[in-house]
Amino acid sequence: MSQLRSRRRLALAVPVVLSLTASLGFLPAAASAAPHAGSAVRPAAQSADAPKLAYVVNTKVDRHTIASVKKAIGKADGSVVATYERIGVIVVHSSNADFATSIRKVRGVQSAGATRTAPLTAAGTKEEGAAQYLTAAQAQRAEAASAKTPESEPLEADQWDLRAIGADKAAQINPGSRKVTVAVIDTGVDDTHPDIAPNFSASQSANCAGGKPDTSEGAWRPYTPEDYHGTHVAGSIAAARNGVGVAGVAPGVKVSSINVTDRANGLFYPESVVCAFVFAADHGVEITNNSYYVDPWLYNCMEDPDQRAVVDAVNRAQLYAQKKGTLNVAAAGNSNHDLDADAIVDDSSPNDTTPAERTIDPHECLDIPTQLPGVVTVSATGVDNLKSYYSTYGKGVVDVAAPGGDGRYQTPDTPSKNGRILSTMPNGGWGFLQGTSMASPHASGVAALLKSKHPWASPAQLQALLKAQADRTACPASYDQDGDGTQDAVCEGGKRVNGFYGYGIVNALRAVK
Repeated sequence: MSQLRSRRRLALAVPVVLSLTASLGFLPAAASAAPHAGSAVRPAAQSADAPKLAYVVNTKVDRHTIASVKKAIGKADGSVVATYERIGVIVVHSSNADFATSIRKVRGVQSAGATRTAPLTAAGTKEEGAAQYLTAAQAQRAEAASAKTPESEPLEADQWDLRAIGADKAAQINPGSRKVTVAVIDTGVDDTHPDIAPNFSASQSANCAGGKPDTSEGAWRPYTPEDYHGTHVAGSIAAARNGVGVAGVAPGVKVSSINVTDRANGLFYPESVVCAFVFAADHGVEITNNSYYVDPWLYNCMEDPDQRAVVDAVNRAQLYAQKKGTLNVAAAGNSNHDLDADAIVDDSSPNDTTPAERTIDPHECLDIPTQLPGVVTVSATGVDNLKSYYSTYGKGVVDVAAPGGDGRYQTPDTPSKNGRILSTMPNGGWGFLQGTSMASPHASGVAALLKSKHPWASPAQLQALLKAQADRTACPASYDQDGDGTQDAVCEGGKRVNGFYGYGIVNALRAVK
């Protein structure tokens, strides 16, 4: 599977990855406003076949300023696709190669840049990591094992992850409130799946690909069965306890789908994610799950004006969601990177054209949305409560850990012996995936249980509760997973908080008690 898909879906089938840090104090309010009001914006001469790119233009949050900037956008051969006035973000398409440079000089524009390196018409790779579907024999063994426990679901014997965080016992006390919705910002969710349909909220679902929400019937669903990532994530959060298949961490809450997948190449572009955060906030979503990174850059460097504009736009959107009461939870990533290191080698960006190796400082070049302020960053663990071999980490970056699976080194005593996470798949199926993509929905599910118990908790309070209920987990004495005598990752910190597990592994049972 391409590096691109493996990170975005933050599932590791090896499907996906993400990361996070602390604050964005280095995003000044007026990054590059021009010294002259109403600067003349001259469109560059374009050839008939000039490639068209997408841009985000970030302005002062002021109607008059936005109106003025939109006029300048037109003069610069740009066409407005969507305007988010409440956060000052305008999505634009333009074939003018000088569009970004020109529009940054306009008064009121605080940052602006291209959101991709490939033309809008590009049809890039559609590779996807191979999922491990539950075989008929495995299903029979799991059903036989679950039959010994009447209150369990038919395939729950293979859900070692639920037992690891006490979610099976928590469901008997409080399965979660119908007043709480977790929006899955992802590849779409198959709401016709028998394990998802009972808890699906269509009124809080949409397709945001391209930057404008489409709420028509079914727009939120996966384009193809191969776009299974979002459906798997949704099942881990809220698969119903209805005597069918599997169970979710919070089987009583609602789940919605915001599809942000580009139809041409399956990428999650910034304008789509901006749309998703704003849509979730405006439709009363309490929690968003983000098992991806924003394409095409794994890390967006603040010294680059295009990448800086991307960070600015997505950050405005997710902060808007927080202010409206939405907690954003994100996967830490599948690169086994230390996000508190001095330097990281990124050889996967940009993933919509030709990647080039670069060495970046993870404190200045951000994996978004996971490294944005207020976002809960989740690392992955296996059945032995040890950091999964692929999981990205970092002291002061990871907030909590949760089961994401580790099919290489941590094997459960379950009917299938599969160390990955079993959940729902499109067209009524079930399958195994692993990744921080799978860890994040476990944390989102526990957050939903906490929100059910504490309905008036703000996003900041909910995050504090999530950290407080976690099982404190110390750094391992050794982390030599492959036994070659070399540490595969270095965990820094103590038992209370450290780079592998943050404040600990989430605990659903403690959340409802």
